[in-house]
Amino acid sequence: MADPLISAGAAAAGSAAGPELGFDQLLGRLREVVTRLESGELSLEQSLLVYEEGVQLARRGQTLLANAEKRVEILVSVSGGVEVAPFDEPGPG
Repeated sequence: MADPLISAGAAAAGSAAGPELGFDQLLGRLREVVTRLESGELSLEQSLLVYEEGVQLARRGQTLLANAEKRVEILVSVSGGVEVAPFDEPGPG
């Protein structure tokens, strides 16, 4: 019998059958995946399936963030000819 949480999460991670998750929903699901993996209650096979889902969610999140960054750059460059510079997050210091 398949784990319903794993099955539901795999469908929500972006399969053709499930709807696309927004970034906030994706982040929430990724947190659930991490919690499940850290719980130590999963079998090896279940852990691998949940881990795979987490990787897919992380990749989708990276894509969403990259697309959002491009949209912001376009908006900034269009409004007033402002020079577009990549965002550099300050490092720990």
